[in-house]
Formats: sequence, C-alpha cells, structure tokens
Amino acid sequence: MQTEQSPEDLLTPEEFHVRASTGKRLANYIIDFIFFYVLALGFGVVLTLAAPTTAELFTNDSPGFGLLDRVVSLFLYALYMSAAEAIFKGKSLGKLITKTRAINADGSQISAGKAFERGFSRAVPFCVFSALGTPCNPWQDKWTNTMVVDDKD
Repeated sequence: MQTEQSPEDLLTPEEFHVRASTGKRLANYIIDFIFFYVLALGFGVVLTLAAPTTAELFTNDSPGFGLLDRVVSLFLYALYMSAAEAIFKGKSLGKLITKTRAINADGSQISAGKAFERGFSRAVPFCVFSALGTPCNPWQDKWTNTMVVDDKD
C-alpha cells in the first residue's frame, strides 16, 4: 500500500537551516583572526629559531614593506580559512566553538573548491564590514552562493 503525500508535505523542505546570527558571525571572525595570528606568531618564532638570518627579512624598514606585509597577511589568512573550511567540512575553529557551519545555499555541504572561493573572497578589502546587519549576509556568502548556519550536530 502506497501512502500519498499532501501538497503541503511536498512543499516542506526536508531540512530547515537557521542562519547564524550577526553576533555568532562576529565571534567566528574574532576567534579565527586571533587563532590565525597565534599560528603566524608561532610559525615566525620557529622560523627564527631554525634560521636566525630570516628574521632580518621581516624587520625590513624599507618603504612599501608595510603594504607587502599586509598583502601577504591577507593572502595567508585567506589560505588558512580556505584550508580549515575544506578540511573540516565547512567549519573553522570559530565555527566549531560557536556551533555553526558554512553550507551551500541549497543546504548541501560545501566542497573544497567552494571553501577556497569563500576563503579568498575574504581577502577583498572591507569584506568584514559587509557582515554587519541583519540578516548577516557578507560578500563571501553572496559571491559563493553559501551561508553560515547554526549546526545541528
């Protein structure tokens, strides 16, 4: 015997995702940002201990070094976020703590390629300010057709 579904059942999505609040998104950003700089500092210390002459490269006072430092930092932050979301299936340390996850707009899990798109779209200047507002829909979500939702796990 087959059971029939009513029209209401057909229109009801199988999974309902709740977008993460602006506060959770801000917490994700702060946690990930701090963790990234702790990693970078740790890497710098290890590099300096392993090869002391390399420390001179990072203390250069020449003009333009500050800009280069910022560009390299943006690139490495994007790489860190991309790798974290790719490896941990839409999660970073901040998202693990706040119990949120990045998913595709259709509710499916993001791929490694999509994680790298999200990570590198964060390198756009002032992207962090695009997350302000309700609902929180920053550029990296709009441009990659993704969203951050409260995790059910």
